[in-house]
Amino acid sequence: MTMSWIEAVILGLIQGLTEFLPVSSSAHLRIFGALLPSGGDPGAAFTAITQLGTEAAVLLYFRKDIWCITQAWLRACGKPWAQHNSDARMGWFIIVGTIPIVILGLLFHSAIESTLRNLYITASMLIVFALLLAYADFKGTKQRTTTELTCKHAVLFGLAQAMALIPGVSRSGGTITGGLLLGYTREAAARYSFLLAIPAIVASGLYQLFKTWGTSSVAAGPTLLATVVAFISGYAVIVVFLKWISHHSYLVFVGYRIALGLAVLGLLAAGVLSPI
Repeated sequence: MTMSWIEAVILGLIQGLTEFLPVSSSAHLRIFGALLPSGGDPGAAFTAITQLGTEAAVLLYFRKDIWCITQAWLRACGKPWAQHNSDARMGWFIIVGTIPIVILGLLFHSAIESTLRNLYITASMLIVFALLLAYADFKGTKQRTTTELTCKHAVLFGLAQAMALIPGVSRSGGTITGGLLLGYTREAAARYSFLLAIPAIVASGLYQLFKTWGTSSVAAGPTLLATVVAFISGYAVIVVFLKWISHHSYLVFVGYRIALGLAVLGLLAAGVLSPI
């Protein structure tokens, strides 16, 4: 896909606006990339690199939390678990929760960049995981906070996050759904979701950046512009989203995901979009 500067701004804005909402940023880039004048799939590499912009927004927003977690974890290394405070334990939970997506990402690397980007799969995942999110938001007890995290729950959160390797699932949507099913509050599930994503997305983005450096598979200028736009818009979304979920359910996102999934299926059936 040969990308113009205007298209880079549009895709960067889409990445920033959708990364932290349970609607799947990778699905939006895959769908709307195909609808732009140049057409085609922006690609897994472009997606991973622009996610560095949104993760930079996470690092900035949660900088105090990350600093406290990092310091506490380093001080607690080598000490008995009973001597770890909540910040030190959060450091371990982020590490443990990252393991599933690393393993599954390496095992299914080829499929993630090809087969799983089929738009029929993307549309189906948008709808299926919308229904799962609705069920979790309705049935979840919403009582647990991040101080009640355990290693078992960290692994389950990690498995939920790993589902986002399939476009249409949504990284934040998957982890938030998993958290709600485990009884965590909306705020706790979202907060841990953002922190848990940092190692995996930064590692994936840097890997794709070095992998494509100097090649023609990703246009450097437009990709950099899209990443900067993603950072700015992503930070704004974090601020608004964390306040918004304190007083609202996820049903608006459920309805949006279903509508978008059905629209994509309709465009595929009409021949407007190509599945691959």
